[in-house]
Amino acid sequence: MSVFEKESEDKQNGEQERYLQANNREFNSLFGYPNNSIKTSKYNAFNFLPMNLFEQFQRLANAYFLFLLFLQLIPQISSLAWYTTVVPLMVVLSITAVKDAIDDVKRHQNDNQVNSRSVLVLMDGRVVTDKWMNVQVGDIIKLENNQVVTADVLLLSSSEPYSLTYIETTELDGETNLKVKQAISVTSEMEDNLKLLSAFDGEVRCESPNNRLDRFTGILIYKGKNYVLDHDRLILRGCIIRNTDWCYGLVIFTGPDTKLMQNSGKSTFKRTHIDHLMNVLVLWIFLLLGSMCFVLAVGHCIWENKKGYYFQDFLPWKEYVSSSAVSAVLIFWSYFIILNTVVPISLYVSVEIIRLGNSFYINWDRRMFYELKNTPARACTTTLNEELGQVKYVFSDKTGTLTQNIMIFNKCSINGKFYGVVYDKNGQRVEVSEKTEKVDFSYNRLADPKFSFYDKTLVEAVKRGDRWVHLFFLSLSLCHTVIPEEKVEGELTYQAQSPDESALVTAARNFGFVFRSRTSETIMVVEMGETRIYQLLAILDFNNVRKRMSVIVRTPEDRVMLFCKGADTILCQLLHPSCRSIRDVTMEHLDDFASDGLRTLMVAYRELDNAFFQDWSRKHSEAYLSLENREDKISMVCEEIEKDLMLLGATAIDDKLQDGVPETIITLNKAKIKIWVLTGDKQETAVNIAYACNIFEDEMDGMFIVEGKDDETVRQELRSAREKMKPESLLESDPVNSYLTTNPRMPFKIPEEMPNGNYGLIINGCSLAYALEGNLELELLRTACMCKGVICCRMTPLQKAQVVELVKRYKKAVTLAIGDGANDVSMIKGM
Repeated sequence: MSVFEKESEDKQNGEQERYLQANNREFNSLFGYPNNSIKTSKYNAFNFLPMNLFEQFQRLANAYFLFLLFLQLIPQISSLAWYTTVVPLMVVLSITAVKDAIDDVKRHQNDNQVNSRSVLVLMDGRVVTDKWMNVQVGDIIKLENNQVVTADVLLLSSSEPYSLTYIETTELDGETNLKVKQAISVTSEMEDNLKLLSAFDGEVRCESPNNRLDRFTGILIYKGKNYVLDHDRLILRGCIIRNTDWCYGLVIFTGPDTKLMQNSGKSTFKRTHIDHLMNVLVLWIFLLLGSMCFVLAVGHCIWENKKGYYFQDFLPWKEYVSSSAVSAVLIFWSYFIILNTVVPISLYVSVEIIRLGNSFYINWDRRMFYELKNTPARACTTTLNEELGQVKYVFSDKTGTLTQNIMIFNKCSINGKFYGVVYDKNGQRVEVSEKTEKVDFSYNRLADPKFSFYDKTLVEAVKRGDRWVHLFFLSLSLCHTVIPEEKVEGELTYQAQSPDESALVTAARNFGFVFRSRTSETIMVVEMGETRIYQLLAILDFNNVRKRMSVIVRTPEDRVMLFCKGADTILCQLLHPSCRSIRDVTMEHLDDFASDGLRTLMVAYRELDNAFFQDWSRKHSEAYLSLENREDKISMVCEEIEKDLMLLGATAIDDKLQDGVPETIITLNKAKIKIWVLTGDKQETAVNIAYACNIFEDEMDGMFIVEGKDDETVRQELRSAREKMKPESLLESDPVNSYLTTNPRMPFKIPEEMPNGNYGLIINGCSLAYALEGNLELELLRTACMCKGVICCRMTPLQKAQVVELVKRYKKAVTLAIGDGANDVSMIKGM
């Protein structure tokens, strides 16, 4: 297929696959890709008037006065001059239009400021400064430290060893920890050689623009060879380059096609509950006005019929009045005009002014000022402020929202033995405090001085060479994506994609297994003072579906080893049958960890036969090169090797609560606001955090746990909970049950149902999958809404969004979603 045929087909069917060539604007322009300018404003000079008037006339009062104006233009019924209506209507429309225009001018100014930012672009063999808006697909741009990324770019090379680039993705997913990107070796060799970069003519075939922040699939064709591209090679618009002097990137997506803009959504005209209420009130006023006019018209008809007809010599009818009925119809509309002041057109202006004032109060509120970061509260909109006072349900993530997302290695279980508890000389358990003696890590010159641990028996096990303890910490030092920095000899710092990883690698470091450096092919670990280099054969990434991560390495002894860490619910299913006894012991330890509110992970390994690995590696490469259903194929291949694992143990990490969270939740409870925690964490961890936050209380009348593994069990658990809270809700005479029997498919609002006490509900992701199905979702909703607090654990991002949508659909309530990570985006966008 020729380029022109492909272009025509893409325009007809929508872009199915992106095709571009580096340093070739003429070729890339054939596909009609957009430039790099963005537009977040709603209006322009041409459409402002019609669009704004259309939005304003959705308010019934405005529409009424427009209708009134047309009536006043009819001389037969007009009793007032037309300008008596036009002037107040124009004033109201103008005030609102000016406010909307000011808001949109600010958006235009922000767009212009962003589009006019400077960027270094490679043109004709030299780097020139240009505006963001002029960047096109296929351009090669230079990005420098602390600079915002211009467009979605394929990383080609960087100043750091192995072409690594550190980025901050706060604007994309709210996460402040640094992430690492790495260029493929064939382009990293170009470094900052402008001659080589200018001559680079690689072609990229990749997926069409989409809003998946964690996914990118494509192939780079260069010098007759194909190189696989994934999201680890792509730097997204909105990221900030950190700890990297410079890097070069090939522009893949620009402007509205970038993943940042794909996630922004279109500007919509939002109407609050107050707007809806005012429309309802105005509608009732219309009915009152119509009734008054009708009564007056009927009275006029009766008078004209009985009296006025005989006084035409003194009160003659107009030539267009042929009877008393016609006169009554005309007088009806005359009264409609005369009594127009009954409709309060100024009400909308008053509400707009109040909203504007409220936004200033929010910005000036000293109690909402965050001193640590010198950040005041900021009202981003003036149209939704009053909704904050009407919130009925709060949906909150746990990690990073209720907790600080600062992880500390606290306890662990290795080969069935519990570590992390301190005992005194009498064998009595001692609570750890500031006075408790810390473990001495002075024997390890590379230990992190800020790391604290109190159980000396673990250090003793490391020193005496316990095989399982050594293998456990070796797995922690190898199974991760952390990048080390050592700007001063012996002073290691770790750049991790998650605080969990940093905490685990730091723990391994202090116990003598120091992750020192990595390349794209090797990992260097200093094991008890001895430097060993492991060949990195494969990394099987973590995601929200797999809930585990694995690395495959070749040891200096030429053994092929797989190390895996992940959620206990997943790894338990992948263990070798011989691990049954140690698994049971470890699960008891995990329950103990979770009861202390700690985050847990299981750690396992497997030694691989070399021939088996070679065969698997071939399958993995084929799946990796596939452009269609690549993720599904890779997942299937990973499952072939991540089985028959040998359990090493489990880790427990402490995540402290955010300051003021318990007090805030007590206040919200007093306001009768119900709080639901939607988290992917282990059930016991989530429950203990809920108690610490005062979402659950010891004085509660009951706690219901839904953990059924089929729809019938889940139904029974939900109904038994409802039977205890409100027995009459199960009877056929119950109003909701009666309505569902007669109108099973009609949408409706479920009324508030008052339980006979304070209760809590806990449900896991597996049971939730059944409960969210059509025939059970109302059972779940009615049961959950009777509870004071709800904990949904082991959830996927999609389930979070489904729960929020369920409450909004049937409760018609104002809801608030709070989260800090990429897995919370779908929940927040469902608001």
